[in-house]
Amino acid sequence: MENADIFAAPLSALKARGRLRTLMPRAGHDFASNDYLGLSRDPGISQAVADAVARGVPVGSGGSRLLRGNAPEHAALEVQAAAHFGSEAALFFANGFAANMALLATLPQRGDLIVADALVHASAHDGIRQSKAAHVFAAHNDPQAFADAIVAWRAQGGTGRPWIAVETVYSMDGDIAPVAALAEVAARHDAMLLLDEAHATGVFGSGGRGVGAGLEGQDNVVTLHTCGKALGVEGAIVCGPRGVIDWLVNRARPFIFSTAPSPLMAVAVGAALDRVAVADDRRAALMALRDHAGRVICEPLGLPRSPSQILPVIIGEDKRTMNVAAAVQAAGFDVRGIRPPTVAPGTSRLRISLTLNVDAAVVDALAVVLKAALR
Repeated sequence: MENADIFAAPLSALKARGRLRTLMPRAGHDFASNDYLGLSRDPGISQAVADAVARGVPVGSGGSRLLRGNAPEHAALEVQAAAHFGSEAALFFANGFAANMALLATLPQRGDLIVADALVHASAHDGIRQSKAAHVFAAHNDPQAFADAIVAWRAQGGTGRPWIAVETVYSMDGDIAPVAALAEVAARHDAMLLLDEAHATGVFGSGGRGVGAGLEGQDNVVTLHTCGKALGVEGAIVCGPRGVIDWLVNRARPFIFSTAPSPLMAVAVGAALDRVAVADDRRAALMALRDHAGRVICEPLGLPRSPSQILPVIIGEDKRTMNVAAAVQAAGFDVRGIRPPTVAPGTSRLRISLTLNVDAAVVDALAVVLKAALR
């Protein structure tokens, strides 16, 4: 067999199951991006980058942060982010996947226990696989299941520290974690609480600080705020106690061995934080759009209304999901089908992502097309 053909058979098998993935161009009305507040083209953020270029800020960092890649713009952003989110310290990563993987791979130690929600992101799973700590997955959004897992581990002789890992807004289901109850479980069991705020940052909380905004600054709370979603830019910020941040600088391989993000992107993120801090009007508009979509899409289809800007339409079978997605796309609406392994087998779905790149009239038009495609 020619080397070039070694993947032909498995790729054909994926295609036969309706699971072959290909890169698609942007087309149609945006119901697929995570640009929730429509800030990816914000003139103020663009101007901040242009001004930085004009004063000589380089495009490239030139190396890792521990070598010569540590620019003043990175440090300034971390000071700003810690103040914005209310944490003792912050650390800027190139992207959310690397940051989330680094948290789970680096912070829990041998003898500890990671208790992760059953629906946490793939990046968390990859970090857990690399961790020296034991791990268990708890029933989704069930604080008692997290507590029970810790109690069972202690009963079996566990003596280390528990680490509770959850998303605050779940990327494929759109539901919101019971963060206050999980924080109580963490406090009662002397556990660390890791909050992945990827789909909440900018959208929820005072000033867009996330679902767990009231917990920032506590010595047992570490948060991850990705910058490529509602902030409209790129990268990720980990917030937590100074000791946690210092440990990541010394031990987190995705941070240590990666070229630092562009200093210009650090400038862009700083401008985006300034923008979302005063974007109550945009958050209100997004929630109004969510409520409207609940009335014209969710209710007619017999679906529960989503508490967030993410509306899952679960179809089940892989090929049918992709056929419906193709029909909706052909009508001019960029709605993507989501299949295993991103979601559990038998739960393939359309993921409708609401952003301020569309308005209520476009949502109404999507509702008509979607109902026809599902029939």
